[in-house]
Amino acid sequence: MESRWHLDLRWPRQRSRPLILIPLVLVVVISVVDMLAPPEVHLGPLLVAAPAITASFAGPWTTAAVGAAAVLAQGIVAAVRTTLVDLNHAVQIVALALISLLVALFAHLREQHEKEMRQLRSVAEAAQAVLQRPIPARMGPLRIASVYLAAEAEALIGGDLYAAVRTRHGSRFVIGDVRGKGLEAIGEASLVLGAFRTAAYRQVDLPRLVTHLEGAVFGGMGDTGDPADDTMGADGSESFITAAVLDVPDTEPVIHLADCGHPPPLLLRGGRVTPLDTSRPAPPLGLSELAGSSGVEVETFAFEEGDIALLYTDGVIEARDGSGAFYPLAERLASWPPGDPHTLLRRLCEDLLAHAGGRLGDDAAMVAIKRDTTAAGDG
Repeated sequence: MESRWHLDLRWPRQRSRPLILIPLVLVVVISVVDMLAPPEVHLGPLLVAAPAITASFAGPWTTAAVGAAAVLAQGIVAAVRTTLVDLNHAVQIVALALISLLVALFAHLREQHEKEMRQLRSVAEAAQAVLQRPIPARMGPLRIASVYLAAEAEALIGGDLYAAVRTRHGSRFVIGDVRGKGLEAIGEASLVLGAFRTAAYRQVDLPRLVTHLEGAVFGGMGDTGDPADDTMGADGSESFITAAVLDVPDTEPVIHLADCGHPPPLLLRGGRVTPLDTSRPAPPLGLSELAGSSGVEVETFAFEEGDIALLYTDGVIEARDGSGAFYPLAERLASWPPGDPHTLLRRLCEDLLAHAGGRLGDDAAMVAIKRDTTAAGDG
């Protein structure tokens, strides 16, 4: 399960075809009523609504055609009621023609803007495929599901991140959250993902892996040479990345966890939800040198057959409802029947969005990992 929620900015062409009947019917109705109305009543100015409506869903040529039909209808009305050279109708015809041209120009500009947006979306999708690669549904004895909910409807990628790699002895995972938004956050997320994928294959232990990630982040956040400046974002605020790095061996029913200031993963077992809290979490990536950290401590937790570990970013637990209450993640998970990772994340996404009123205040990423020996050998 790999999901991106976003808004398609393109208006489907098949929907615009029946919609063209609306302005055409409007032209006919207004013209007929205008010809039947008393001499002192003039409905011709209402014909401008036809090309204006058309411009909202059709291209410039269709809009211009509807505008021409409206001008022709106005001419017929003028000929029936008075004459084409009547000052009142002549002014209406000229005004309608000019407005139709302007509306057609607007339709052209809108069409160009949509084309640019489609191009930008294709670039974003390509970047997404490179930066945030889908996690396989199976890796060794593990079943896995992942989902990314973007706070912005048009966004495909952001400052949240996750990745998984297969090693000779098990599977490794990272989930993180960059402080900040926009292109700067995406760039910093790419640093962590690239460093993790490179180092995780080298069979280094977790402390050395986290140190490698720290070096990549700290070295990539700035180039002033001043460590204090290297952690500053473009807006002058401190820049860092919270992260959790996990090692799940194939042959041992455990999880090795190194936590760098990230919300603790949750372990689901037998209807109970237990946070995997580490006694001495490391500082977020990018802040270790400033915090004077003495090293990364790895803690081990039982991860037995049928257990599910849920990794998540703070966009989940900081989602608020209309009253301002945070999303009660652990309580909701404990109230649901056990299931597979895909079902869990599907239910979690629906419930989270319902709690937040359909729109999140921050990006949210989730990865569900279940130990299931029936999946062994598939990864």
